[in-house]
Amino acid sequence: MQKSYPEIHVIGGGLAGSEAAWQAANMGAAVVLHEMRPQKSSPAHVTQQLAELVCSNSFRSDDHEHNAVGLLHEEMRRSNSLIMQAADAHALPAGGALAVDRHAFSDFVAEKLAELPNVEVQREEIAGLPPAEWQNVIIATGPLTSEPLARAIQQITGEDALAFFDAIAPIVHAESIDRSIVWAQSRYDKPGPAGTGADYLNCPMNEAEYNRFIDALLEAEQHEFHEWENVPYFDGCMPIEEMAARGRETPRFGPMKPVGLTNPNDPDNPPYAVVQLRQDNALGTLWNIVGFQTKMKYRQQAEILRLIPGLKNAQFARLGGLHHNTFLNSPKVLDGTLRLKAEPRLRFAGQITGVEGYVESAAIGLLAGRLAASEVFGREGHLPGPETAHGALLRHITEGHVSDDSSKLRSFQPMNVNFGLFPAIEIRKPEGVKRWRKAERTLFKKKQISLRALDGIARWNDAYSALEAANDPSMKFSDNAASSDARETEAADTISR
Repeated sequence: MQKSYPEIHVIGGGLAGSEAAWQAANMGAAVVLHEMRPQKSSPAHVTQQLAELVCSNSFRSDDHEHNAVGLLHEEMRRSNSLIMQAADAHALPAGGALAVDRHAFSDFVAEKLAELPNVEVQREEIAGLPPAEWQNVIIATGPLTSEPLARAIQQITGEDALAFFDAIAPIVHAESIDRSIVWAQSRYDKPGPAGTGADYLNCPMNEAEYNRFIDALLEAEQHEFHEWENVPYFDGCMPIEEMAARGRETPRFGPMKPVGLTNPNDPDNPPYAVVQLRQDNALGTLWNIVGFQTKMKYRQQAEILRLIPGLKNAQFARLGGLHHNTFLNSPKVLDGTLRLKAEPRLRFAGQITGVEGYVESAAIGLLAGRLAASEVFGREGHLPGPETAHGALLRHITEGHVSDDSSKLRSFQPMNVNFGLFPAIEIRKPEGVKRWRKAERTLFKKKQISLRALDGIARWNDAYSALEAANDPSMKFSDNAASSDARETEAADTISR
């Protein structure tokens, strides 16, 4: 006899929506996942895949001891994250970062969801507020929420959506890169997951070449904004020409910084600046230009990018572009469990809540899926502690700064996960250490924050494991419990060292 499951509707089949559906289904709930493509596309999407990576193929640092996003990766792994399973299964060499084959990644997500008997995918646009009979809804429509739904959300909240533009980096065909100029090396030779320490292609610039390139950026014809588009950029995804406009040397302290790299073709003359390319697919035939999101118009963009040494004859699989990003003033309109205060049957997840980045979006989807499933089963949803990366993000979007003037764009801004969002921690100098350098103290502190967070996420997972067993004992909460135990032991050993 087929079991009847409480029903959750997830709107949006991106990373957050896919993760939310996975988590809720694994707790025993029936899930309907609504994705508008291919019925209706968006300016940034190019496929019909679930969990499409529309910008970079990098999940950024995978170092869970020293980097907050790496810690978030690890928390998600230990929480049976579908997105992290897909990323780990299709990782590409990328130094200390976790990069993925974007198409294989998306295929993996779709296949895993299709294997669940209590998940149904419907290809349709939800044009406006969901029907009233849908009593448990997760809206995970991301930065490209369709206009009818965005308009409906604005009407019900009484708030104007806050908007900015994310810029998309160009992708180059590998065979068009001049390997006599470009060399392979990760910054500081870090191998990272699936890497070798020589995972990036580096294009060196001397001072004259750098200045010529900056001049071209500053003179380039760019997208002309309409009045309604005149909004600030998020610093984590700023177009390269906007960066240059804020100071000629700014790119040299950002994506074009030359530190941690040695040009084997001219080892005695350190480059003035370096442009890095990162592998974009498993075959190694496509490489994206790291940090080179751009709003330059196409007719000039390729010409200017070919000023980069090693890219003189570059052929582009995709040029850079812009897409509209909409997010809620979440601290004002959402409660502590991501529900809309004006209509609690609606819960939000992903970038629309005011987090930035693939992994952060998926993490909020993970939270929303668990909370929604708890609700349909009539049980209290457990929240992760603020000492965890998940809890720190949740606190940012539900308790962040709210200006008295809600029309001010900077009253609430999207943010990547970072250690600044975590509660303070007191540390003491380890026994036997006479001189404690600042850099050593910083590393030790980050390790302690990581250990505390992983302890917290273990307690949170234990609570949900008990909830899931009560809902449906036949469904296994986590397939990676053994590996999680091993990771906890490894983290504790490393920190103690």
